[in-house]
Amino acid sequence: MTVSRIALRGDLLDFTGAPAWGAIEDAAVRFRPNHWLLVEAGRIVGAQPEAPDASWERHDYSGQLILPGFIDTHVHCPQLEVIASYGTELLDWLKTYTFPAESRWFDPEVARLGAERFLDALIAHGTTSAVVFATVHKTSAEALFEAGRARGMRLITGKVLMDRNAPDALRDDVVQARADSEDLIQRFHGVDRLGYAVTVRFAPTSTREQLAMAGELCRADASLYMQTHVAENRDEVKWVAELFPDARSYLDVYARVGLLHERAVLAHGIWLDDTDRAVLVDTGAQIAHCPSSNLFLGSGLFDWRGAREAGVKLSLASDVGGGTSLSLQHNLLDAYKIQALRGERLTAWVGLHAATRGAAESLGLADEIGSLDAGCMADVCVWDWTACGVSRARHAVVRGVHEQVFAWMCLSGAGNLHAAYVAGQRRVLHPV
Repeated sequence: MTVSRIALRGDLLDFTGAPAWGAIEDAAVRFRPNHWLLVEAGRIVGAQPEAPDASWERHDYSGQLILPGFIDTHVHCPQLEVIASYGTELLDWLKTYTFPAESRWFDPEVARLGAERFLDALIAHGTTSAVVFATVHKTSAEALFEAGRARGMRLITGKVLMDRNAPDALRDDVVQARADSEDLIQRFHGVDRLGYAVTVRFAPTSTREQLAMAGELCRADASLYMQTHVAENRDEVKWVAELFPDARSYLDVYARVGLLHERAVLAHGIWLDDTDRAVLVDTGAQIAHCPSSNLFLGSGLFDWRGAREAGVKLSLASDVGGGTSLSLQHNLLDAYKIQALRGERLTAWVGLHAATRGAAESLGLADEIGSLDAGCMADVCVWDWTACGVSRARHAVVRGVHEQVFAWMCLSGAGNLHAAYVAGQRRVLHPV
């Protein structure tokens, strides 16, 4: 039976705005220890220190951390089986591991089982909303949409467009790709909490004709999202320059066909220049930073502060399977290390904001996800502050809220997740 009014008690943490770079004390941080979060009909209606009356079904998580569900803005559903694959950089990794794995997703049963396993794994890591790559096969996008809808998730995905420089089993053509995309848009975009993303794999695997078609789809419906990769790896950037000699830069390939707009999500963006950053700001497109993947594949060290100071919208992503974990805490720890190598220090506040409210704002969804504001959907996760002797010892001596949260960010993972609510419904946490 669905309960319409529930109250969750715990240490509530979210953000009212963007924290300043490097600030430990920040007014944008909203920490409300030992408060009750009130949820009615799947939406947050408020928070208060005192217990609500008996008309609310109360769940007491005292001494535990309650956060908005994480938002992963770039992750590949079919790549779970190739996570942690050894020994290559991006372009070889695609040919050796990724493309063979994705070739099997033409089978509806493979796609169905894979989509269900993938979304259950996301929730088990505290991610309740995601921008997801399927495969070139229409069946893969259908399976993801249906599994996301069954779980009540905010899910943005789409059929991958890829008509060259790929194995035969993973190439489409412009006419069929348009027909498949338009059918999927008509059936799933805007249904419940689903959104369609025009999905260009990356510039080298689409002809100019296909890129132009993708831009036409975006211009035909401004509510559509767009997702792709950009400037991840230096060899990739060099290849794009050879394939598109008339373009000023890798990013310019997308700009010329109308793929940059307020709902465009571009993964990585490590090797962009100041002109590219200005274009991102002007168009409202965002960069999904993928720290674990960038380290694992040796792609480079993303300049988070520089992009932020230029005004670029930023969010956080796991990029599994190039990334090595669906845990956004693990990815934030890698992001901290990347910034440390650049001589910067990433606070827990800036990091967690990028995985919650910041991501929601970049996607135009701040009225639905990313915070504990009244009116938002109750996508909420309850975390244990500690889960082992090491984290308990660290927790016992923390000084101040930032130190407490930073230690949790560094030492926690899926094993710390106590409960996950999606649209106010508690989801079963499947083993991960």
